[in-house]
Amino acid sequence: MTKVTYIEFNGTEHSVDVADGLSVMEGAVRYTIPGIEGDCGGAGACATCHVYVEEGWLEKLDPMDELERDMLDFAFDVQPNSRLSCQIKVEPSLDGLVVKTPARQY
Repeated sequence: MTKVTYIEFNGTEHSVDVADGLSVMEGAVRYTIPGIEGDCGGAGACATCHVYVEEGWLEKLDPMDELERDMLDFAFDVQPNSRLSCQIKVEPSLDGLVVKTPARQY
């Protein structure tokens, strides 16, 4: 299990243990974290799991592929640290990962 902290747009924090191998989006859905919808179920086809990765963590993630980059064009208020949480696989090296949700998903 890997500790992931989700911070809602209003500042409410949720620190949960997510099973390794799941995506950050799957962890959010499993624990009903507000602000991450994941309408496509993690297929990278909707951008409703958009998050901002906290400083210091972005370089620890696998690089963004072209599909994810294209889907972020449909997300609200994209920033340089934006990622789709369905594309971030949880693993022990990400223990302590912090992501924030945008004001809205679309």
